[in-house]
Amino acid sequence: DLPGLGSVRVAATTTADGTVVVQGLPTGDLDETLTRLLWWEALLTVLGAAAAGLVGGVLVRRQLRPLREVAATAHEVTTLPLDSGEVGRTVRVPEKLTDPGNEVGQVGEALNRLLTHVEQALDARHESEQQVRQFLADASHELRTPLSTIRGYAELGRRTGTDQLTKVESEAARMSTLVDDMLLLARLDSGRPLEREPVDLSLLLAESVSDARVVDGGHTWRLELPDEPIEVPGDALRLHQAVTNLLRNASRHTPPGTVVTARLRLPDADHAVVEVHDDGPGIGPDLLPVVFERFTRGDSSRTRESGGAGLGTSLVAAIAEAHGGTVAVTSEPGSTTFGITLPRT
Repeated sequence: DLPGLGSVRVAATTTADGTVVVQGLPTGDLDETLTRLLWWEALLTVLGAAAAGLVGGVLVRRQLRPLREVAATAHEVTTLPLDSGEVGRTVRVPEKLTDPGNEVGQVGEALNRLLTHVEQALDARHESEQQVRQFLADASHELRTPLSTIRGYAELGRRTGTDQLTKVESEAARMSTLVDDMLLLARLDSGRPLEREPVDLSLLLAESVSDARVVDGGHTWRLELPDEPIEVPGDALRLHQAVTNLLRNASRHTPPGTVVTARLRLPDADHAVVEVHDDGPGIGPDLLPVVFERFTRGDSSRTRESGGAGLGTSLVAAIAEAHGGTVAVTSEPGSTTFGITLPRT
C-alpha cells in the first residue's frame, strides 16, 4: 500500500545497459471488483441453495402426497368398529393410487386387498352369526311343539286316568329325532371328518328303496340301477341317511299313488349321481330356491301333514357337501327330481 494510492502492484525489470526500470499499477479497482464478485457469488449461492431446498421440498411433498393419502386411508380404517363385525361403509385406497408400476401404488393395492379380505371375513362372520341365531330360534320353536304335546298328554292322563303313554312316547321319539338331526348338522358344520370307506351305492340304493316299500305301501316305488355296481368313498351310514331322507321326503309330500323312482347313474368317469324322482304335484316356485335351507317345510300342493321338522333336505345337502359333493333339485307340476352328485375318488 502506498499513501494516497492504495494498493499498487509493482514490477521491476533490468534493461540491457543495466538500468533498473520500476513500474507500478494500482489494484484498488480490481480488488473492489473482485470483492463485489465474491459477495455476489456468495449471495447467489445462498439464494440457489434456498431455492433448491424450496423446490426440493415441494417435489418431495408432491411425491409423498399419494403415500399420505394411503396413510390416511389406513388411519380411517382404525376408526371403524371392526370388533362389532358390522362395517357400514367400505374404505378403500383410491384407484389412482394403486398403480403397480411404483412403490406407493403397490402399497395401496396391497392395502386394498387386505381390506377386501377383512371385509369378506367380517361378512362371513356376520352371516354365520345370523345363521346361528336363526337356527337357535327355529330349533327352539320346533322343540317347543313336541314338549307341549308331551306335557298336555301327561296332564290329560293324570286327570282322566286314561292311558296316553303312546302319544307321549310318539312325541318323545319325534323330539329325539329332531335333536339327533340338529346334532348331526352341528357336527357337519364344524367340519369334523366323516368315515371314509368304499360304499356300494347300488346296494345302498336298493336297500333304501326296499325299506321305503315296507314303510309306505301307498306309493309305487321303482329302482333303476346300472349293470355294474358303483362305489364311492364315504360314510355308508350318512349316505344311507341322505338317500332315506330323499325317499321319505317324496313319500311325505306327495299323495298316495305317486310313482317314486330312485336311480343311479354315471354322468362321467369321476362322478356318480343318485336321483329321486316323483310325478307328484311339484314344489312351488317360492319354495324351490330355499328347499335345502334348514327348517324349510313344504306347503300348498305338497302336504303339511308330514310331521317333519324341515331338516331332511338340509341334512342331505350337508352330508353331500361333507363328501365333497353337491345337491340339486328341479321341479314342475308332475315332475320333481332331487339329485346328489358324489365324487368317485
